[in-house]
Amino acid sequence: MVEVAVQMALQDFGRGGEGTLVETVMAAVRAQVASRQTAPGVRLPSIRRQAERMKVSRSTVVDAYDRLVAEGLILSRRGSGFYVAGHLPPLSLADTGPRLDRQVDPLWIARQSLDAGDSLLKPGCGWLPASWMPEEDIRRALRRLARDDHSCLTDYSTPQGLPELRQLLSRRLADRAIEAPPNQILLTESGTQAIDLLCRFLLEPGDCVLLDDPCYFNFHAMLRAHRVKVVSVPYTPGGPDLDAFEEALKEHSPRLYITNSALHNPTGATLSPLVAHRVLKLAEQHDLLIIEDDIFADFEHEPAARLAAFDGLDRVIHIGSFSKTLSAGIRCGFIAAREDWVEELVDLRVATSFGGGSFSAEVVLAVLKDGAYRKHTSHLRVRLAEAMEKVSGRLRPLGLVPWIEPKAGMFLWCQLPQGLDAADVARHALAQNVVLAPGNAFSLTQAASGFLRFNVAQSLEPAIFPLLEEAMQRAARTPRTT
Repeated sequence: MVEVAVQMALQDFGRGGEGTLVETVMAAVRAQVASRQTAPGVRLPSIRRQAERMKVSRSTVVDAYDRLVAEGLILSRRGSGFYVAGHLPPLSLADTGPRLDRQVDPLWIARQSLDAGDSLLKPGCGWLPASWMPEEDIRRALRRLARDDHSCLTDYSTPQGLPELRQLLSRRLADRAIEAPPNQILLTESGTQAIDLLCRFLLEPGDCVLLDDPCYFNFHAMLRAHRVKVVSVPYTPGGPDLDAFEEALKEHSPRLYITNSALHNPTGATLSPLVAHRVLKLAEQHDLLIIEDDIFADFEHEPAARLAAFDGLDRVIHIGSFSKTLSAGIRCGFIAAREDWVEELVDLRVATSFGGGSFSAEVVLAVLKDGAYRKHTSHLRVRLAEAMEKVSGRLRPLGLVPWIEPKAGMFLWCQLPQGLDAADVARHALAQNVVLAPGNAFSLTQAASGFLRFNVAQSLEPAIFPLLEEAMQRAARTPRTT
């Protein structure tokens, strides 16, 4: 039986298969193991014997065995030879899909979206389709880095992050009227890491933090991990409800407020200058610090009001990243803050993640410097505007009404017909392989049960809308879950 697997692999290679000789040897061994012809713990043919059997060189077998060891399929025992590792349990497809019974909590959307395979439709996820990203520009940047004599492929970055990228970010922030010299910018692995680092720096367990209602669901999850008290205030089309904001400051004395000032997640709203000035005045009166999460900035057609611009980075900390506009796989974010805070944040970052890596920062810098990113984001804004119009037009006939018409970005915050619960609709949609974003995942007070957030870039597939309509009909016929 072993000889049969060897001969079949050689025949495949002889028929012009794409594999190299090394891959042919690997395929033969895999076939033996997969068919249970060779039990766990059994010694494989020696390198010399395998080379003679397959009529290849010994170096070919050495390379093939080394790769199989790296895969965990076989084991190498020094001075003894190579042995078959234990068989892995069979993969159950039922275990790879999204969990229908998971409670709709702040992590529900992220878990369902990240666990979902390519076969699932994801109008509720929070990122652009991979096909919308500048893959060729990234490949070109990677080739350039591979050719250059860069230590970024193997070494740690400087504690504060790549100086040239920080200088470029400083110029980009100036376009939004935010004055942040390079020494006031700290690079991070992502926007999420930036907020986590700032929470470590600014908060103690039991402190109070103010959030918008609704707001980005991961703020809830992260703050829960930091063991702080969370209070929320209603969000309006122009920013937080100022009366509720002031009342929360008086009653709870929060240490920190976390918000999106431009292209608010999930509503798509934009902070008005009038509300921004009032928020900063109240923050000063009540000694409130503010984290301004600005990761959607490059989706804007025209820069909106920024708290950091009005405040001068006194009590406002400004963060951003390139996960939404460039690549979720190339993790690079930043913090812009007071110089004395940046110094302490650098120490904290070294203590918690040491030096970090410079690879992602170098890739981002390369894409930004050659003008590719500017062209890409310009195209994105046009494409998103077209998608916004199309998706809004498809949702309205189903009774889903946008809360506002966003000026830019990728999110539509839509109200369901009276009597429908978004969590129930989302569960029925998930059973049909559609991942939605139910409103209460974004709401601390659970006041958004009648809303769904749609990512217009992920909602262009025509099959979504009849499945969504069916899920809504099923939810209407099914008794409410508690």
